[in-house]
Amino acid sequence: MAKGSGTVAKKPRSSSSAKAALANAKQVHAISPLAPKTFVGLPPLAGVRLATGEAGVRYKDRTDVLVAVFAPGTQVAGVFTKSKTSSAPVDWCRAQMKAGTARGLVVNSGNANAFTGKAGFEGARSVAESAAGAIGCRASEVMLASTGVIGEPLPADRITKILASLVEAGSASGWRAAAEAIMTTDTYPKLATAAAAIDGRKVTINGIAKGSGMIAPDMATMLAFVFTDANLPSSVLHDLLAQGVKPSFNSITVDSDTSTSDTLLLFATGKGASHAAITKANDKRLGEFRKQLDKVLLDLALQVVKDGEGAQKLIQIDVGGAQSDDSARKIALAIANSPLVKTAIAGADANWGRIVMAIGKAGEPADRDKLKISFGGKVVAEKGLRASGYDEAAATKAVSGREVHIAVDLGLNKGAARVWTCDLTHGYIDINGSYRS
Repeated sequence: MAKGSGTVAKKPRSSSSAKAALANAKQVHAISPLAPKTFVGLPPLAGVRLATGEAGVRYKDRTDVLVAVFAPGTQVAGVFTKSKTSSAPVDWCRAQMKAGTARGLVVNSGNANAFTGKAGFEGARSVAESAAGAIGCRASEVMLASTGVIGEPLPADRITKILASLVEAGSASGWRAAAEAIMTTDTYPKLATAAAAIDGRKVTINGIAKGSGMIAPDMATMLAFVFTDANLPSSVLHDLLAQGVKPSFNSITVDSDTSTSDTLLLFATGKGASHAAITKANDKRLGEFRKQLDKVLLDLALQVVKDGEGAQKLIQIDVGGAQSDDSARKIALAIANSPLVKTAIAGADANWGRIVMAIGKAGEPADRDKLKISFGGKVVAEKGLRASGYDEAAATKAVSGREVHIAVDLGLNKGAARVWTCDLTHGYIDINGSYRS
């Protein structure tokens, strides 16, 4: 490939070139120790063609643009950041959701096109119009997403000049390359797939995501795209997605910061096996599909946490006995977002006092003398005191592995919540201290 020349990647990458793409990211970081040992292969999905290319938006010698082309009639639903400083692509997609149809998706990495004023929106529009011209659809049927540096003007012309070639080069394969093209500080591509049956007919669900920092989703994650060949209207997709993000993307946090660009889109091409018409999300025939969709969403969300910038450990936090589920969730997030908790886990320090602190600061109902705190299933504190059978060595061992489980029982009611986070290491500072340099 020509370096940063806008050359299209017309074929799926070989394993060696895929490794080279990872190594040629803006900053080279060791692959997370929590990364999958092997990457799942996503099958072709009827009604979806993919292509990636090098536009030189910010990076050199690596793909930074993804184009997906969808069959006519494809339905779409999305959830987006609640940030008051949302990006131009987020604003663009929000405006198109009412129609509920999509023929294309264009994603670039390296530049978030956020806080870029009128020029940013015009840049987004020009990308959508250029893609629409190549696909043969309306610009409103092209979804957009951007990730990268905030506040830098988007060089939209670098993207638009390769779109026609990308649309022409699209193929049913290339899912791994698609996931790689949207990476920024990620150390590995995130992919997931599942099969389900609707009224006895098999359909497929494929998903890709990116994200490693600025992760405290208020709806989804940095960027995530899920595709199915099921025949489902946008209204049903919306309801499925709204429920599916709650125990998945909305239950993860890396650093408590919500991105300007958070976008999760779900596309249904309707080009898979023919199945009975579905008009409501609560249709019993959607039971297996909903289960498998939720599985894909959770799989992708956990991959994001495992690739948290500088992360060495995955932390699962379960809070029970709260006054309500909402209260439990707020307490769980207070624990998950505490730098003191996260650094203690990074150092394998079984400092349960920091859990006590985080519970107390959450502003939710809690009774100090009813608390029970466990690390790895071992009770370390209860009834307002260190547990009578407390074993420092066992507690330390419980927070020393790659995966750590913290459980809190408030002893008040039946409210419960589960969230995931990662530890906070010096690697996070190394990455973010030099992000723009």
